[in-house]
Amino acid sequence: MKKICLLLFCVSFAFAEPIDATLEVVKKFGNLPNILVQNTGRDYSQKEYSQRIFKMLIADLKVTGHFATQESQESVSSAMVLNFDEYRKSKIDLIARVNAEITKDNLEAKLQLYDANTGLLALSKEYKTNNAESYPFLAHKMAIDINDYIKAPKVDWMERMVVLSHYTTPGESEILTSDYTLTYKKRIVSGGLNIFPKWANEAQTAFYYTKYLDKPTLFRFDLTNGQNQKILDSNGMLVASDVSQDSTKVLLTMAPNEQADIYLYDVSSRNLTRLTKYSGIDVSGNFIEDEKRVMFISDRLGYPNVFAIPLSGEASGAVEQMVYHGRNNNAASANGNYIVYSSRETSDEFNRNTFNLYLISTKSDFIRRLSANGVNQLPRFSKDGETIMYVKHEGNQSALGIIRLNYNKTLLFPLSGSTIQSMDW
Repeated sequence: MKKICLLLFCVSFAFAEPIDATLEVVKKFGNLPNILVQNTGRDYSQKEYSQRIFKMLIADLKVTGHFATQESQESVSSAMVLNFDEYRKSKIDLIARVNAEITKDNLEAKLQLYDANTGLLALSKEYKTNNAESYPFLAHKMAIDINDYIKAPKVDWMERMVVLSHYTTPGESEILTSDYTLTYKKRIVSGGLNIFPKWANEAQTAFYYTKYLDKPTLFRFDLTNGQNQKILDSNGMLVASDVSQDSTKVLLTMAPNEQADIYLYDVSSRNLTRLTKYSGIDVSGNFIEDEKRVMFISDRLGYPNVFAIPLSGEASGAVEQMVYHGRNNNAASANGNYIVYSSRETSDEFNRNTFNLYLISTKSDFIRRLSANGVNQLPRFSKDGETIMYVKHEGNQSALGIIRLNYNKTLLFPLSGSTIQSMDW
């Protein structure tokens, strides 16, 4: 019975702004540049994927918050001469022309970006993939390049892959990789209960995940060669919650003696070091402060909340409470001096409870609510700290949510007909 309660406790946890202490939320960019996106893929061999990339690029540019985006309603010829005087009269600053074509071995896409104010071709690039269904990543790269041209804050997070676990039938789940919009999806692991995927390195060439066999077992799946390597197993539970920047250390939640604690796993030596000593439940460790400390979730106040200890472990230093708002804070992510966490705000025994996301500064009393209703969980900061990805549950399906912190913009990308168990990006 203890094991069942412990697993439920952990799963509830899992589901469950360059900004100063006053947190200036909205950056002042002045007038946004107007960009007109045109599809030049008029030939039969170009039409399908040219249109798909055209639509995805428009959506990406809107997500950045850095452009006023317009689209040509009809495709145009790539040979058509651009009348920059007319564009300037219409207050169009940039014209992006895109097309794509299936060749013998690849999907090849082209971007030509013109600056109407200078009357010059500002950017001309080609993008390739050997898997046509991964076309969203070509559009994401185009958006990143256009964004870089105007020297706006980086949006490199757009081309990062997402790895997620979702339920297929009771007791069964599979692991997918996807783009942030869930337009591209590829099944990687299936058969049985496969949960808690976590990227194993910055390059996103491998990930850790837990598979329930006779015991919870941690695997490392290598995307470059398909190798699925068993790392270790444990009684009770076993989850990889974070990986160091150099990929040499992994924070694990383990319960070999029925009580969950945070462990540090050394990849090369395979040594395990127990970091927490509390007699209750400690889960979901994350490296913070240049990997000098570990943030985690614990019930040591009688309810789930966010704490931190030195990387050397609880015995070597005081345990610090990180969050003082909310009475059931079951998931958190940190970037610099900021923490985003999920907090349960209702206690309904018969219906799904409300979980909202909050952003706080560790250097001030600032707090900002990021969601208004529903079940919003598993927040994850982008590397630059300006964007948060999270999971929103509604009805019998889930969506990936994107919050653009400095732009007061939230977007949802549903995974149709399925419930997301966990994700990483």
